[in-house]
Amino acid sequence: MNGWAAAYVPLRVKVLYVLAAVVVVIVAAPAPVQAHGALTTPVSRLAACGTEGTNAGSAACRAALAESDRDQWADWDNLRLPDVAGRDREVIPDGKLCSAGIGRYAGLDLARADWPATRLTSGASYAFAYRSTIPHEGTFKFYVTRDGYDPAAPLAWSDLESKPFLEAEDPPFRDDAYRMKGKLPAGKSGRHLIYTIWQNSSTPDTYYSCSDVIFSNPAAKPANETKPQADSAVAPTAEAPESPEPVAQQEPVASTNALPLIGGGAAVVVVLGALLAVFLRRKSS
Repeated sequence: MNGWAAAYVPLRVKVLYVLAAVVVVIVAAPAPVQAHGALTTPVSRLAACGTEGTNAGSAACRAALAESDRDQWADWDNLRLPDVAGRDREVIPDGKLCSAGIGRYAGLDLARADWPATRLTSGASYAFAYRSTIPHEGTFKFYVTRDGYDPAAPLAWSDLESKPFLEAEDPPFRDDAYRMKGKLPAGKSGRHLIYTIWQNSSTPDTYYSCSDVIFSNPAAKPANETKPQADSAVAPTAEAPESPEPVAQQEPVASTNALPLIGGGAAVVVVLGALLAVFLRRKSS
């Protein structure tokens, strides 16, 4: 082996060592916190208004985003609290149920009657979907607001029925979502809210979702319908369609924050590999 080769081999080995070290640093670098899940059928406020939601441009969503950190709403599936352990009513104060008291989601608590809503039939069978980017074991509980619920008032625990109308433990996970079938509450009419609690058993976290719905029940008068005065002479008018219309796309495409990091790391590795190949070709020529 001549002097040039003896000097060349150690240099090549050093380059390989440097490349390996860079790869290790990229792989070992901590990824951003990943999100986990949210109710998407019927669509929750955060899923509807998040960056991938179909109703982000609605008046309610714009107002909610103005109250919150817009960038944080990219994590539409990360509304969670640790170590609640079933003490939801103790930990989350009235008026902050939809945000779970988390400041960056404060806009979800706005008391408005124009949140994007899903139309449902009272008492009918329904297939719920809870989209999850990171599956966990746990129990889902679905509550509905009481008759007389006023969407223009801050949501309090006393506005919810005392018992969940549906409860599911470790439901099947298919097509990136937990699938649960159940009966919708009977006797409901008009605008209401479904409050979902997902208490994990595999992690200390509990997730919360508020889904605005409009129940159709021909046998009952809407809970928040205003009765006109008996002596008022008002000409009959065509019934205006309720606004907003039901969300067309219930399940936003899941976004995982780890992908940009993984993609960037892979790109760096490819670039370093190409530079090493060029370096070796030049040395051998």
